[in-house]
Amino acid sequence: MVSVWSCVQHSSWQPFQLDRESMDSALLEASGSEILLSDPSQACCAVGKAVLITGCDKGFGHALAKCLHAKGFTVFAGCLLMDENGDGARELKNMKSDRMKVLQLDVCSDQEVAQAVDFVKRTLKEPEEGLWGLVNNAGISTFGEVEFASLDIYKKVAEVNLWGTVRVTKAFLPLIRRAKGRVVNITSMLGRMVSPSRSCYCVSKFGVAAFSDCLRQEMYRWGVRVILIEPSNFVAATGILTAASIDRQAEALWAGATDTVREDYGSEYFTRHVATMKSFVNSGLKDMSLVLNDITEALMSPWPKNRYNPMETYWWLRLQVMTHLPTAVADWLYIPGATL
Repeated sequence: MVSVWSCVQHSSWQPFQLDRESMDSALLEASGSEILLSDPSQACCAVGKAVLITGCDKGFGHALAKCLHAKGFTVFAGCLLMDENGDGARELKNMKSDRMKVLQLDVCSDQEVAQAVDFVKRTLKEPEEGLWGLVNNAGISTFGEVEFASLDIYKKVAEVNLWGTVRVTKAFLPLIRRAKGRVVNITSMLGRMVSPSRSCYCVSKFGVAAFSDCLRQEMYRWGVRVILIEPSNFVAATGILTAASIDRQAEALWAGATDTVREDYGSEYFTRHVATMKSFVNSGLKDMSLVLNDITEALMSPWPKNRYNPMETYWWLRLQVMTHLPTAVADWLYIPGATL
């Protein structure tokens, strides 16, 4: 150990970035753009099975609805903007397939969730056989350091990401238990490790991870599998954050901060921070195949993993460092200003 650590200099230490591009390219090439199972011959048959997905207006949910429909599933695609004839909901309805059921679903609304349960029960050919899959995908994102983010922002993000997941899961669990099916919750690598300026999002995703872990242990006796999907940065692919939304959030953060916070941090620092976040919206993987493949496997494999990590090699390695090394060491490696 002495010979290894004696060579580490903090100023020049760049963990896991050696040949990063080739490592990521190899991973993506190996996964391919086609949605494949690790062992297709053992896959559960999708025909006759139904899956409900939340957040199908765009992003992962929209793409997943099409993907699972192509596999043979009956898909209940929950859309926030169906009643407003949103683009995503309209596109799914225009498929004009008996196996693509688009429904209005705001995961923050007790009434809409209850109506969704009733709709699924009425629509299933064999309601007593239950619902095979539930994919809790609906989510929102935000940014802002702790002293700038109001409690209302924390509550808003948690209401969708955390309590929306809990609300929908509790409502559909009786149907899932009947089918001995699957609950698939989409969290994030930020549900396992943290990042400055993302505390609102991290709190909600850590909560979903804890909820999922507890539920997984409770559901074993029912033959139900509970699976977490923990993607890395797919902001550019999903549009969960945009430059316009960053500007709106930044304006609210600055206006809502106390005079002391604005004076101590300064407008120059805040402006630089906002610019950094705006550059972030075009970053990450633009191909959602890694995520779609893992969700598909979680629903169709007879032996799904408890956790899937669809991400570049760099982020997977960083996740291991942040969750397995002593906190002081992990912070020192990745966070400016951290000391051992």
